[in-house]
Parts: sequence; C-alpha cells; structure tokens
Amino acid sequence: MDSISLLGSLNLFESLDAEDLDALSARLETVRFEQGEVIFEHGEAGGRLFIIEQGSVEISHPSTSGSLRLADLVPGDYFGELSLFDGEPRSATARAATPCVLLALDRDDFIEFAKKNPESALAIMAELARRIRQTNTALSTQVSRNVLKEEAEKLSFGQRVADRVAAFGGSWPFIGAFAMVMAIWMTYNVATKAAFDPYPFILLNLLLSTLAALQAPVIMMSQNRQAAKDKLLAENDYRVNLKAELGIESLLNVQAEIVMRLGALERLVKEPVSRRPGGSP
Repeated sequence: MDSISLLGSLNLFESLDAEDLDALSARLETVRFEQGEVIFEHGEAGGRLFIIEQGSVEISHPSTSGSLRLADLVPGDYFGELSLFDGEPRSATARAATPCVLLALDRDDFIEFAKKNPESALAIMAELARRIRQTNTALSTQVSRNVLKEEAEKLSFGQRVADRVAAFGGSWPFIGAFAMVMAIWMTYNVATKAAFDPYPFILLNLLLSTLAALQAPVIMMSQNRQAAKDKLLAENDYRVNLKAELGIESLLNVQAEIVMRLGALERLVKEPVSRRPGGSP
C-alpha cells in the first residue's frame, strides 16, 4: 500500500480529499526500527506522528511495578498524534515489537500544511476531538462489575447441582452424616441376625465406591467453574486497577499544572509594577 492510500485509510485523515492527501503524503519520512528498539520514551519531547507501514509496535506506560502494556499496534495503525498539536512530552513509551517500517510526519511540516489548508486542518482536529470524546467516555464508564453475580445468572441446572454437591461434600455436616450412616449400617449388620450385609460389608463397600466414583467428577466440575470465576475476577480487577491508575495519573497532571500556574501567578504578584507587561514606572 502506498503512502497516499495508507493515509486515506486512517480515520484521522479520512476526511481529506485526494489533493490534500497527496500534499500531506509528500511530507512523510520513512524510518526503520529493529525489534526491541525504542521509538520514543515516556516524557521525552514530542513532535512526530508515526504510521505503521510494516511490523508491529508496543505502547506501554511506566508504573511502580514495571511497565504497563497499553496496546499492540499493527500495520495501518498510528500513534503519537497528540504531539502534532501540542508538542508536549510523550505520554507513553513506544517500542518496536518486531522489525518495522514507519512513516513519520513532523510537527513543523504538519503546521505548514495546516496553514496552507485550513479546512483540512479543521477536519483533522474534528476527528481528533471525536477520539478524545471517546476516551473520556471510556474513562467515565463504570468498569467494576459483580462478575460472580453475572456468572451465577448464567448457570445451568447441572452446574447448580454440581456446586451444591461440592459445597455439601466438603462440609462437616456431610462428614458427620456419613459417619453416622456407616456406624448404624455396621452395627445393625453385626448385632442382628437379620443382617442384609454381613461382615465384611461387601454391599457397603460397593455403595462407597459408587459414591466416590460419582462425587469425584462432580467436584471436578465445580473446581473448573471456580477456576473460571477466579479468571473473571482477575480480569475485572485488572480493568479496575488500570482505570484507577490512569485516573490518578490524570489528577496528578492536573495538580502539577495548577501548581505551575499558581507559581507563575505568585511571581507576577511579587514582580514590580514597572516590570510587568503594559505597566508604568
């Protein structure tokens, strides 16, 4: 796929006509990265949009426990688009998961293109605003769920029976009742002349073997369901923790910006009037 077709397939530039796509593709630069090579680091100065032509890219975010993997991008995906508009430091780390070929668009080239094609620039910004709205909606959507309740509502009759059998079979009431039945069975067959299962209690052994043979697969069915529950809980915990971490990071960024603005305001208040912009001696 040529660069013009690749640009046109991206939702960020799909509103551009053929002439604008041709003008923008002329500003693209082909760059190559080997597997494991860092494309850009979190916190470093931004200024380039990357489009994946070949290979794959891993997007991650540093965390206290190491690196939090955010996305795996493939040919046709793009990343780093925010730096085209604000030039701020990178909000994540991009690393080549495989040898890849990328098309890079510099911020200066994009600004020059936007000045010459203001209507196209507005269309691109509208698409970017739509993506930001989608992100805000995703962050404001509740991700915590009662997965155990949802799973319980989907249980079949057999699964409910298996859970009840497993719960009763692993309890003290079952042990007590089982011991009492065995004691009564053996006492009756030893103490009375009308024994239906005399020593060595062959019928009792047969019943115990049958009970064990039936109980074992039922308990295994319940254990498999418990493993599925644990997987659902772990996945839900991951989503909740990820959202919480992103929310905390957003709050910290806002707090840092507020502190920076307060510092600038304090310096402005302390500055002599004569030195302020527009001030008079």
